[in-house]
Amino acid sequence: MMTSEFFESWFLPGIWITIQVTVYSAVLAAVVSFTVGTLRTSQFWIVRFLAGIYFEIFRGTSALVFMFWMAFAVPLLFGVQFLPMGAGVLALGLTYGAYGSEIVRGALAAVAPAQREAGIALNFTRMQRLRRIELPQAWPEMVPPFNNLLIELLKGTALVSVITVADMTFSGNLLRLATNASAPIYTLLLVLYFVLAFVLTRGMRVLERQAKAGIGQTPPSSGLFSGLRSKSTDTAVTGGVK
Repeated sequence: MMTSEFFESWFLPGIWITIQVTVYSAVLAAVVSFTVGTLRTSQFWIVRFLAGIYFEIFRGTSALVFMFWMAFAVPLLFGVQFLPMGAGVLALGLTYGAYGSEIVRGALAAVAPAQREAGIALNFTRMQRLRRIELPQAWPEMVPPFNNLLIELLKGTALVSVITVADMTFSGNLLRLATNASAPIYTLLLVLYFVLAFVLTRGMRVLERQAKAGIGQTPPSSGLFSGLRSKSTDTAVTGGVK
């Protein structure tokens, strides 16, 4: 039977490990996303080619298998031993960073060509155009897909349990073996992942509103029923006339 003592002794440490893995992996993925994504828009074909190879490799390989490779094959091949959490963070960060690089590349490509041409006319360097013109306009378009990617990353942290990282999933499995209470334990795991994902989503919504407001766009409504409210308000104002 699962009690509050079991929860405090097993799940609370696991929740903290899950949060740590998510944060560390997200930071690494963000660095990789912006680095590889901007390199894929380079004017030099060799740079675009190498960045594209990275993207294709990590898009076409399994994050779980890569995690096994980092934890068990790298020490044999190169003599470098990673801690289990380090192997998990590297595998998740590099994999999801590759997915994020496509978000960055697509958002940069969506910036109006006239904006880039204006930067060239002002004699801006490539880095100046990115920093002052392209990234500020592309950033608001990146936030919603980055929100989805961050949620996928959070759920993907459950994979670290297979390399003995004591996250929520690992702790839940150990507790199930100790108590044989499968239904309440896995139900609690589902609820915990949902709560963490919901908190992340609300935080990213705030970031999205700030990003859009920063470039003069109307921030999206944050309420669950905002779409229904705005539709009913429009109907009332127009008197139902279409």
